[in-house]
Amino acid sequence: MKFYKKMMAGFMAAAMVVAMAGCGNSAEPAADDAADEPATEAATEAAAPEEVLNANADNKLIYCITPSTSNPYFGVVQTATQEEGEKLGYTVKCVSHDDDATKQSELFDTAISEGASAIVCDNAGADASIEAIQKARDAGIPTFLVDREINQEGVAVAQIVANNSQGATAAAQALVEATGGEGQYAELLGLESDTNCQVRSDAFHAVIDQTNMEMVAQQSANWDQTEGQQKAETILQQYPDIVAIVCGNDTMACGAAAAVESANLDHPVYIIGVDGSNDMRDNIKADKCLATGLQQIDLITRNAVNQADTYLTTGSTGMDEKQLVDCVLITKENADKLDNFVYSE
Repeated sequence: MKFYKKMMAGFMAAAMVVAMAGCGNSAEPAADDAADEPATEAATEAAAPEEVLNANADNKLIYCITPSTSNPYFGVVQTATQEEGEKLGYTVKCVSHDDDATKQSELFDTAISEGASAIVCDNAGADASIEAIQKARDAGIPTFLVDREINQEGVAVAQIVANNSQGATAAAQALVEATGGEGQYAELLGLESDTNCQVRSDAFHAVIDQTNMEMVAQQSANWDQTEGQQKAETILQQYPDIVAIVCGNDTMACGAAAAVESANLDHPVYIIGVDGSNDMRDNIKADKCLATGLQQIDLITRNAVNQADTYLTTGSTGMDEKQLVDCVLITKENADKLDNFVYSE
C-alpha cells in the first residue's frame, strides 16, 4: 500500500520508488540496505567452510614427534602411532625432540619438507611449540597433539590429553586416606614449562590443602627418574620425618621410591604419581609406592591417529579440538590389570 500511496503523492516520489525498485526490488530506504550489509557479510563468513589441511593427504605419511623414548611412556606414543598408522595404510616415521623446542622445530621442518600428511606430536612446551605447529598448518599439514596441550587453540587440529586434574585428584585422595590427612610431605614437580606440571600440582593441592598435611619441600625434578631420586635423597636428609612424596609423574615417583628404600627410615613414606607405567605398577605391588593415575596414552594416541585419517579423508574429525580422556586410579588392588599403559577390566 505504501508503494501506491507514494506514486499518488507525485512524480518525484514515484520516480524514487521506481529507481529503488529497480536496484533492490524493495520499497525500504536504501540506508536500511546499507545497515544490513555487515550482518549479511558476517552470516556469510560464519557459514564459510573451515580450511581443510590436507595438502599431502595422498602421501600417506605420518610423522610422530615425541620426547625421548628413554621414558617408556613416550615409547608407547611412538609404538601406538606406528601400529595404528600402518594398519590404516600409512608410512610412519618416529623421531624425538628430547624436550628441546629448537630441535622440535627442526623436526617439524623435516616433516614439512618430506611432505608429511599429518603430524602426531607430544610437544616440547605449551608456548614454545606453537610456532612449529603453525608452520605445519601454514604448509597444509594438520597436527594432532597427544598428552600435552599448547596454550593456543585453532593451530592444532586436535589436542587429545588425559584428564590430568581428575587423575591427580584421585591419587591425592588415596594419599589422604592412607595418611589420615596428617604429617609432612614433599612434592616433586615435573617440567615447569609443561602445562601438565601445573595442572597436576594444582589438583594435588586442591585435595591435600584441605587436610592437616604440611608441605615442607617442593622442587622440580623435570620428569626424570635419576633427578627424582637425587632430589628425594636430599629432601629426606633435610626432612627425615616426612610421610609422603607427591610426584608429578611415575618416573620421578620411581626415583623417589629408590631414595626412600636406601634411606632405611623407621616409618613408611607414601608415594603417588601420575602416568601408569609398568615400573610404577611393580613398585605399587611391592608396597614401595601407593597409587598412580593411569593416563591411557595408548588409547589417546590411537584415537589421534584414527582422527588424523578421518580428517585427511573427510575434512573433519567430527570432534572438538580439545578432548579429555579420564585416568584410571591404580592401587595395589587393581595393579595386575595394568600393562604397558593399557588397563584391562
